[in-house]
Parts: sequence; C-alpha cells; structure tokens
Amino acid sequence: MLELELVIQESFDDEREEFIYTTVKLQLEHSLVSLSKWESRAEKPFLSSDKTPEETMAYVVDMVVSPEPFPGMFQNITEEHIKLIQQYIGAKMTATWFQEKETSQRNREVITAELIYYWMIAMQIPFECQHWHLNRLLTLIRVCNLKNAPPKKMTAQEVARRNRELNQQRRAQLGTRG
Repeated sequence: MLELELVIQESFDDEREEFIYTTVKLQLEHSLVSLSKWESRAEKPFLSSDKTPEETMAYVVDMVVSPEPFPGMFQNITEEHIKLIQQYIGAKMTATWFQEKETSQRNREVITAELIYYWMIAMQIPFECQHWHLNRLLTLIRVCNLKNAPPKKMTAQEVARRNRELNQQRRAQLGTRG
C-alpha cells in the first residue's frame, strides 16, 4: 500500500505570519480490485492499452482505499506524487524472479481483470489475494502455472549433451578412458 499526504487547503495565519496547510493522508492500492474498477468504467483493458493522462488519473482515483475521495482532492497532486505512484505501480513486490529463455515467445493474450480472476479460480488462489499488489499477484499466478505444468521433454541435443556430461563424470570417478 502506498500512502501519500496531499495538501487540500493552504491558508495564511496573519498573527503567526506563517502558512497553514490542511492535508489528508491518501492510501492507494495497486490491486486487482483497483484494476477491475477502472476497467468496468473505461471498458478497455488496463494492462495492454495506452492511457490518456485523464484515464491514468482515473486509475489513481480507483486505487484509493482510504479516505473516500472527494471533489477537488486530486488537484494538488504534485509531480513527486506522480513519480511515487509510478514507482509503486512498477514495483516488483516479490523476491521471486524468473529465468527467461531468449527464444521463448510469451503469449500476447490481452489480460483483463476477468482473466486474472479466472486464473485465480482455476489455480485455487484465495480471493483475499485480489487486494495484493497486482505485480505480486501476477507473479503468484505465474509460479502456480509453472509448478503445475508438466515437465518439458528434452530435445535430442539436450539428451546427447547430458549423456556426454554423465560419461565424463563417470570416467573421472572411475579413472577410465572409455
């Protein structure tokens, strides 16, 4: 969860001769729930489409967990806030990493909230996870998919290479040449 402090009102105290700022703490969550809210209103996939600045700001509104947004609340979002939000959305939020093969071609399926919910149901991932950071949830789905996949068969070249390596190890252990 990302927490931002927004200045919603600025005034000047003549007696103290200082500015007084009224702020609100905004809690944001980049989750499947936020994604679902945005897609239901925008009627287009969030993860695989170009978004206008207005659509991006609408997503920030959908990310709000607390307090309930009110008119004018987002007028004082600074560039620093935007950078923090972008860093938060792009954060990996997990220690898991994947070794990608150079030749692997990933499926370019359009990912929507409903598809992610389907994956959660198919993999028996509890619905509490819909509130996780979206990147963490997608990593969990990917791990489940990899762990549930049947082992890949080795190519003839891979079998031959493995056999050569085993033969070399056995020769070295036994002190023989063949």
